[in-house]
Amino acid sequence: MLWTHANALWGARLGALQQGLRGEDVYQVCLPLFHVVALSWSIFPALWAGASVLLQPRFSASRYWPAALAHGATVASHVHFTAGVLAQQPVPAGHRFRLWGNSIWLPEQRAHFGIPIIGWWGMTEVISQGIVGDPQAPQDPRTIGRPSLGYRIKVVDDAGVPVPPGTPGNLLLGGVPGLSLFAAYWNDPQATAAAFDAAGWFITGDRVIVHADGAIRFAERAKDVLKVGGEGVSAAEIERVVLEVRGVRECAVVGRPDASYGEVAVAFVTLHADAPDDVPARAIEHCRASLARFKVPREVRVIEEMPRVSIGKIGKGELRKRLAAG
Repeated sequence: MLWTHANALWGARLGALQQGLRGEDVYQVCLPLFHVVALSWSIFPALWAGASVLLQPRFSASRYWPAALAHGATVASHVHFTAGVLAQQPVPAGHRFRLWGNSIWLPEQRAHFGIPIIGWWGMTEVISQGIVGDPQAPQDPRTIGRPSLGYRIKVVDDAGVPVPPGTPGNLLLGGVPGLSLFAAYWNDPQATAAAFDAAGWFITGDRVIVHADGAIRFAERAKDVLKVGGEGVSAAEIERVVLEVRGVRECAVVGRPDASYGEVAVAFVTLHADAPDDVPARAIEHCRASLARFKVPREVRVIEEMPRVSIGKIGKGELRKRLAAG
C-alpha cells in the first residue's frame, strides 16, 4: 500500500486534534508499528503535538503498568485484545493516564480503569480515525464514536441505498486519495480501482449500525457474513448470543461448507476456569431460543486458546483451516 508524505502529515495533525494531545503528554505505545493504531494514530500525532513517546517492544500484560508508572504515561492507544487483557488485572494507584483510545467504548472497562476512554475506527487505507469519540463528551456504550470531521460517511445496503438508523449497512468513506486516504495499492491498479465505487466512495468492507443520535456501532466485516441457504447471517450476531452463556470467555463463528445449505455456522469458544462441562450444549440451546433456526450453529467447539494474528485479533482464517482439516 502506498502512502504519501501528505498522508503522514494528515494522520499526525488530525490524530493530535481528535485526541486533544498536548506537548507535555507521554504517549504509551505497545502495538506494532506496522499497524495504523501505533503509527499514524499514536506516534505521528504525538510528534505533531510535541509530546513524548513511550515505545514498548511489544504488548506485555506484566510490563505495561510498570512502564506506565515509571515514565508517567498520560495517553495510550489500545485494541480490543490489549484492553481486554489489562481489564483482568488490578489498576495500580498513582498512574497519570488522562485518556485511552480503544476500538470500542465499553462501560465496564471505563469503570474498571477509571480512565476516560474514546472509541475509534479506521484502517490502513484511511490513515487516521474515520470514526472517533470526543474526549470532551460522553460516548454511547459499545459504540466506536461519530464521523470524524476529516471524512464523509455513508452507510448503505447492497444496492447502494442509505439504510435507516438501527439497520446494519455497508460503510463507505469519502476522502481525498493521497491525503486523507491511501494513494494506491502498490503496483496493483485494478485493486485500487475496485476499492472505490462509481462515485469515488472508498468501500471499507465493514458493516456498521448508525444510532438515531448519530453514534455508530461496529457490526462486522462484510466477509464475516455467512451465506446459509442463500440468507445472509451475521457471525457477530451469533457470537453475541453465545457470549451470553455462562462460562464462555471468547467466541468466534466461521462458516463450514454444507451440501444442503451451502454454508452453516460453527462456533469456537474458549472457557473461563469455572465453566460448567455442558457449555457446548447450553450454547446451542440458548441460540435456538434466541436466533432463527438457520442461524443456530451446527457445532460448538471448545478450544484452549483462540489463534491470534498481528494485533491480537482472532485468526478466523486459522479456524477455517481447522474445520477444513476435520
